[in-house]
Amino acid sequence: MCGIAGEIRYGDRPADTEAVRRMLPCLESRGPDGHGMWTQPRIALGHQRLKIIDLSEAGAQPMTDDRLGLTVVFNGCVYNYRELREELEKEGYTFFSGSDTEVILKAYHRWGADCVTRFLGMFAFALVEHDSGTVTLARDRLGIKPLYLAEAPGRLRFASTLPALLAAGDVDTTLDRVALQHYMTFHSVVPAPRTILAGVRKLPPATVRVIRADGTSTERVYWEASFTRRLAKADWAAAVREKLRQAVERRMVADVPVGVLLSGGLDSSLIVALLAERGQAGLTTFSIGFEAGGGESGDEFEFSDIVAKHFQTTHHQIRIGHERFLPAVERTVGAMSEPMVSHDCIAFNLLSEDVAKHVKVVQSGQGADEIFAGYSWYPPLAGVPREQAVEAYAKEFFDRTHAELSRQLNPAWTVDVDLAREFVAESFGRPGAPTAVDAALRLDSQVMLVDDPVKRVDNMTMAWGLEARVPFLDHELVELAAACPPELKLAHDGKGVLKEAARGLVPDAVVDRPKGYFPVPGIRHLEGPVLDMVRDALHAPAARERALFRPEYVSALLADPNTPRTTLGANQLWQLALLEMWLQTMLD
Repeated sequence: MCGIAGEIRYGDRPADTEAVRRMLPCLESRGPDGHGMWTQPRIALGHQRLKIIDLSEAGAQPMTDDRLGLTVVFNGCVYNYRELREELEKEGYTFFSGSDTEVILKAYHRWGADCVTRFLGMFAFALVEHDSGTVTLARDRLGIKPLYLAEAPGRLRFASTLPALLAAGDVDTTLDRVALQHYMTFHSVVPAPRTILAGVRKLPPATVRVIRADGTSTERVYWEASFTRRLAKADWAAAVREKLRQAVERRMVADVPVGVLLSGGLDSSLIVALLAERGQAGLTTFSIGFEAGGGESGDEFEFSDIVAKHFQTTHHQIRIGHERFLPAVERTVGAMSEPMVSHDCIAFNLLSEDVAKHVKVVQSGQGADEIFAGYSWYPPLAGVPREQAVEAYAKEFFDRTHAELSRQLNPAWTVDVDLAREFVAESFGRPGAPTAVDAALRLDSQVMLVDDPVKRVDNMTMAWGLEARVPFLDHELVELAAACPPELKLAHDGKGVLKEAARGLVPDAVVDRPKGYFPVPGIRHLEGPVLDMVRDALHAPAARERALFRPEYVSALLADPNTPRTTLGANQLWQLALLEMWLQTMLD
């Protein structure tokens, strides 16, 4: 896991190496173990390294193979790099390192940009052909690793984080009105390629972009899960268990110890169970809890303790008091590449701070709800005719209606068209998802999953130089889950087929527990210093100048900070304040 950055110039102008150098300090937390630069007249690449595989300097980046005429910067992990290396060696390739980075170089030389279809893992990379000047940008199938882009006449810059691009300078920081509509409607998610800033875009998941020396480029999506049924109903649980077992084992590839973030829910508990079944010795697990607030519990230690005791892990309970919580809010906002309203962000930031003192790699349970239908908005879609699916999905998932949004945003920021609904309708209208539930799962796994839980985990773990691996997003498991009939996923109050796969491995008390959510009462229920912080952000001169929201709407929320909720129960006031806090941190 690392941080990458670079600039590509078109024509004869040299790359601005100082702009790339300015980006690297913003990426240092992602890669605190080393840094490097590589330049050609038109291209400059920068890298911050986190040593996970091949800890020697032979694995340093940017990595160049002069014999092949290729240079790469890479963020992520190719879990099957050893198997690919063996295949490439049989074809005559020789290696100077033990890293997965070098495997990418050789694989590209052998198979071209199609090499991405052979990689099992998470990745974002930029690879340069010395002779032609062609640059290939690629991102993994589920968008686990980020890649942000800033284009201007004559050049393109890229980086692992949006703040790094801002540090390079010359970025249009105007707010994107379309993105604002999505943020306020689509559960605070801005679908790729947009971001909240007009001058920054992101490469979509499962995408390869090939940029030629003259600036022309092509872009293609190389993967999408199919929802075609392929097994008898009685075989699904066993198939899921075996594929998840394989996914967990793949993610143990490292030259450093690997731990597990154990929330106490089914997903992370099943990861622990499969590792224990595999005979993993000295397994280290971590759980976090907060002080109660607003009548809500702040931890799920009851369940994580059951799992830790059952599998005899070396377990760390991390208890967060008020004295650590408030400083973490501001720090968490600063670690966000985009504004992310989920209160889980603060929990993951604090958790990562402590976990990074013990291990450099962890496995985590993100993604199970989006591929196995664990959320509350999926059951109401069961049996809904496809022609009514958009309306049903919007009713369950959208934070507010377009009419409500028009009364909450100032007129300068409103648009006449319900853009979020149009976006969902376009996605639902594509062939390949036969039921309303299938269509919702496809959209969520391609968009919401990428730009909410996956991005949250990446941003917050990498803020502390911690690599998070997510076995539920093994693309082969995602393909299997997509093909599984919706009724099997919706059974047993959601994730039914996964619960069946877990039965006999995970203690019944965890399998049968009601679905929980990462509890962070300090954000769910705003009061005291956190509410003061929110009020200050919305009354700040920068907020008044931007004037995103109607004053009467802001005043009403501040007068009653915890009653108005979005459709899914999030705090509306926090949604507004988080956006302003992020903009003030990044721009003002």
